[in-house]
Amino acid sequence: MARRNLLLSAAALPLAACAGGSRFRSYDGPPVTEIRVHKAERRMELWSAATRLETYDIALGANPVGHKQFEGDMRTPEGVYTIDRRNPNSAFHLSLGLDYPNAEDRARAQAAGQDPGGDIFIHGTGTRSRFSRYRRGDWTNGCIAVTNRQIEEIYAMVENGTRIILTA
Repeated sequence: MARRNLLLSAAALPLAACAGGSRFRSYDGPPVTEIRVHKAERRMELWSAATRLETYDIALGANPVGHKQFEGDMRTPEGVYTIDRRNPNSAFHLSLGLDYPNAEDRARAQAAGQDPGGDIFIHGTGTRSRFSRYRRGDWTNGCIAVTNRQIEEIYAMVENGTRIILTA
């Protein structure tokens, strides 16, 4: 009997480890109605109507000052956008996509003879080697980065269609 209990306990350990390590979390709080990114302060806030729910320290594009103008400028956009997609298989753990570029962004880039770029996300840091770069400052190609643990929380809280406001 003791041997049987030992075997059953040993079999249950891997299952317990899997349950605790999931990157997909659940959230049953108030809906996130808006995300506010304050680039100069390197801060992102999740809001439900007039109530601030969470605040996160962030990393931005490696050239963070100013609005994103074109592909490869390493800037994070400024303005009002929407979360329009989710990537559970992101190279950066998990990610939420912004609907950048909008019509104004495309027109501005076209007038300058440039491609506006795209694929702007809120994402985690990915592997440990990326985490060390995150701790040293801005490092993305124009995205908004948080820790892997934080993106798990944000991914659970934020739905597609959520408005995101990015200010200088």
